[in-house]
Amino acid sequence: MKLFISLDMEGIAGTFNWQQETTQDRALVRKWMAQQIEWVIEGIRQSPKNAMVTEITLADSHSNGDNLAYDITGLDERLSLISGNPRPNYMMPTLDGSYDTVFLIGYHAGAGTPYGNMDHTYSNSTIHSLWINGKAMNETFINSAYASCFSIPVSLIVGDKALKDQVMVEGGMPWVEFVVTKEALFKFAAKQRPLECVREETSKAVQKALAKDFKKLPLYGFQKPYELKIEFQTSNQADFASMIPLVERIDGRTLRFVSEDFKQIFEACIYLPALARQG
Repeated sequence: MKLFISLDMEGIAGTFNWQQETTQDRALVRKWMAQQIEWVIEGIRQSPKNAMVTEITLADSHSNGDNLAYDITGLDERLSLISGNPRPNYMMPTLDGSYDTVFLIGYHAGAGTPYGNMDHTYSNSTIHSLWINGKAMNETFINSAYASCFSIPVSLIVGDKALKDQVMVEGGMPWVEFVVTKEALFKFAAKQRPLECVREETSKAVQKALAKDFKKLPLYGFQKPYELKIEFQTSNQADFASMIPLVERIDGRTLRFVSEDFKQIFEACIYLPALARQG
């Protein structure tokens, strides 16, 4: 059994704003991210399926992918770490059909979500709103749909309460195990849950996730053709992103891209904002 773990920061217990990464709290943020992974590994090792797990790939997927020290691989002899950015497929690098399930750890609500802690979709500085087939998106939905391209289900998500509301109710992914880390009061303020509660719930959720029959779990996705619309923060950002062939400009800040291949939609979600940052 091969497990793929994508780790973000904004849904991690203890975090509440991006300034924590540019002050002396940076070390704490890195500690909390590593701590959450420790709890996931604890759950794997305590699972009756532990002996069946042959490989665990951990993608450090927040910002530049430089949040976890290489030492994290010492937690388990099966654990490998992906670091650095830019890289192919951003938050889901090296994912292919050989994996059995995906865990999304430290994830958060999408851009514009009321009472979502640090809510954004891929880029707070460039993306105002992002839709696929008319549905407002967050990174969980997009990355889950990308995993579905390889017939891989998401079975575990760890993140804030606003994301749980989106995923379990609005988003239609009731089959996942979900651990709530905190509840936002405003975008940059949150009520953190007790550490031991999050630790215990993470371990139990991992074990429940591994107990599932992955071949029977639903795959999150959309109907073809896939239509991506991105509203950027400024028209200048849209100017730069609109230079990509086959991208249609709808208005001053909004671009549209249509494809029969979701992998192209996924890549557009990553690279259009990257180009927009030049604006």
